Amino acid sequence: MEVLKISTGGGVDDGKSTLIGRILYDTKSLPKDKLESIENTSKVRGYDYLDFSLATDGLIAEREQGITIDVAHIYFSTKKKSYIIADTPGHIEYTRNMVTGASTSQVAIILIDARKGVIEQTKRHFTINNLLRVKEIIVVINKMDLVDYRKERYEEIKKHFNELLINRTYKEQVISFIPLSALKGDNVVVSSKKMPWYKGSTLLDYLENLNHDTLYNKEETRFSVQYVIRPKTKDFHDFRGYAGKIYGGSIEVGDEVIVYPSLTKTTIKEIFFHDKKYQQASNRSSVTITLNNDVNISRGDMLVKANETPKVSRNITSTVCWLNREQLSLDKVYTLQHGIHKVLAKVKRINYMVKTDLLDRENNTSVLNINDIASIDLTLNKSVFYDSFENHKDNGSFILIDNQSNNTVAVGFIK
Repeated sequence: MEVLKISTGGGVDDGKSTLIGRILYDTKSLPKDKLESIENTSKVRGYDYLDFSLATDGLIAEREQGITIDVAHIYFSTKKKSYIIADTPGHIEYTRNMVTGASTSQVAIILIDARKGVIEQTKRHFTINNLLRVKEIIVVINKMDLVDYRKERYEEIKKHFNELLINRTYKEQVISFIPLSALKGDNVVVSSKKMPWYKGSTLLDYLENLNHDTLYNKEETRFSVQYVIRPKTKDFHDFRGYAGKIYGGSIEVGDEVIVYPSLTKTTIKEIFFHDKKYQQASNRSSVTITLNNDVNISRGDMLVKANETPKVSRNITSTVCWLNREQLSLDKVYTLQHGIHKVLAKVKRINYMVKTDLLDRENNTSVLNINDIASIDLTLNKSVFYDSFENHKDNGSFILIDNQSNNTVAVGFIK
């Protein structure tokens, strides 16, 4: 079954958790004990409605404060698709959580409170999704019940949001708008009779009808070797296979490939998935391949098609989001993990920092604090074989690791 990964964004109290809880409730995806817990807690708190945010806010601090702090991943299925929704925080101090939640998503839902309209966090979360090259953005104008379901208010917010599109760097994004009330259930799973002026689909119908293939940009084939398989059994004494995951395009038996970093050329002999052979394997398939030549390959090496070579360098420029409470240090050596390939890295310079609204730059800075987003230059002790993030999301991204604490301190997107 097709799996769709979705992230949510928006300001505090815009209703992200409530929206997800409403979807789970209306699709009958809530377990009986969870539904009973929501009903009982809502009664204890004196609500005359079901507090659907309780379906996703799992931390004690979240339930007490009524906010989302950590990224919660919610799983549910319909007859047509399976869904993974990352419920991300709205607070500015948890921007890093929003980045990690959106980094693996194919679709982003950005909520706007119909009373507040476009706010700083709306701009921040849209720009992050633009930076992350999320192709499908659904702008949900929530709490329409609190503005009397007025079309004028919907159109006003839509106009203000469209002004953000002028400065976006990723022009291929598809932007859609849906007015709804997560609390009342209008236009979430069931069409609302209170907004007859809206002729579009409900949120769930929109997600159900998305073409999965169009959510990925056309990218060149990259196969990172995760494991070298040498059974050395009687039946497979001479077998040498390379297990990994395909990112970008596809591979086929007979394809000429180049092995990085050795630059050895060879051709694909066989493609295995478990114990079955295939002629071809597509994007995001985990397979084992064999080659027609006895090539020296180890974990971390990469196979690419002969006419689809990546860039190779020890110096890269990238945009990073700093995730750690300890400031970035220009004197410190970090570990850069690019896929499964690890090298030592040092930040050569901070080119500029993106300002709070993410629409302007701040030059002459030498410090990065938690949640800051900046352009930096890195020097590596070994070359990496990479693509720009704009052209290849998987081969154009990395994480920085603190060698002392082993904490992930930054996520980066190569230019």
